[in-house]
Amino acid sequence: MAMALTKIGIEAVIYEAHPDAADETGNFLTVATNGVDALRTLDAEQAATATGFPTTAMVLWSGTGKRLGSAIVSMTRPDGTTGYTLKRADLYQCLRDLAVSRGVRIEHGKQLTAASDTRQSVVAQFADGSEDSADILVGCDGIRSTVRTVIDQAAPDPKYAGLINLGGFVNGIDVPAAPGTYHMIFGARAFFGYALSPDGEVWWFANVPERTEPHRGALGEISSDAWKMRLLDLFTGDFGPARQLIEATSHELRASAVHTLAHLPSWHNKRMIVIGDAAHAPSPSSGQGASLSVEDAVLLARCLRGSPQPVEAFEAFTALRRRRVERIIKQAARVNNSKAATGMSRVARDALLPHILKFVANSRQTRDLYGYHIEWGPKP
Repeated sequence: MAMALTKIGIEAVIYEAHPDAADETGNFLTVATNGVDALRTLDAEQAATATGFPTTAMVLWSGTGKRLGSAIVSMTRPDGTTGYTLKRADLYQCLRDLAVSRGVRIEHGKQLTAASDTRQSVVAQFADGSEDSADILVGCDGIRSTVRTVIDQAAPDPKYAGLINLGGFVNGIDVPAAPGTYHMIFGARAFFGYALSPDGEVWWFANVPERTEPHRGALGEISSDAWKMRLLDLFTGDFGPARQLIEATSHELRASAVHTLAHLPSWHNKRMIVIGDAAHAPSPSSGQGASLSVEDAVLLARCLRGSPQPVEAFEAFTALRRRRVERIIKQAARVNNSKAATGMSRVARDALLPHILKFVANSRQTRDLYGYHIEWGPKP
């Protein structure tokens, strides 16, 4: 967002709640073709994708080893643009370094506690007692956004999706996969996915159904060894290399509860706005969280460039974005439900999924999802 603002001549400062850089934080994510296209608009595509690898296909399996079909991960466009899988830390470092090189200042240890509109500016107050003012405040502060509640105290809370997410990286294990293809397995008690990177490292993740939402901080109290034991038990008897990869994972496992935000009534007021997960959070099943956030940054900057008043830009942005992002969130919610299917629901899923995948692969909906392009032109 800061780079998009500098591109239209607006000075941007990032106030980051973390006390220092997040160079080792997170597992991995996919930036689909629409996200890569948006990065290209910011002249950040090549740097951002350099440490990742192209991922274009996905093969789905039942826990018994039945091939359920294949699907597009991020669609390859006619010009060769494709999607990439990247370690979150690598993407973060790249975008941070690019932003700093373009004159963006980053202030760490700035936990926002309050913000107010003085009619002439926005005044932001931080937990360390400091404050600052600006023409606008853009909340890129994620699923637990403070800016969202400043804009609307009645804003809905994120909804727990019923899944716990974990992942890891393993070297030295041979898996039946070619680089660039995800393999997704609907296990009897949990969902498992993996992809092979070109250098032979296997990147894996697991989605564990959990009906009761864990309280904040509870997952961090569970040791890595305890998670490994639980995962090994959950995937016992399932087709695929899940147990082998989990056993071979030597780094600490960090689990997170999956939350979504399907509909936020108010994205903005006169001088403040939320974007990305703070405004519309899909589950990781969408493969679109990062891409939609980059799209937001580009489109919001375009709207600001073409409007004399911030509120006009915010209204134009919301009108252009809401339908697209909320449709993607609904689609991802249906995928989440299929991951936790049991009994006859699982039988029906395995029978219907091959037909659904064939239909979706060539649908207009898929083309609109991955082919989305923001024209960097005059006022929208």
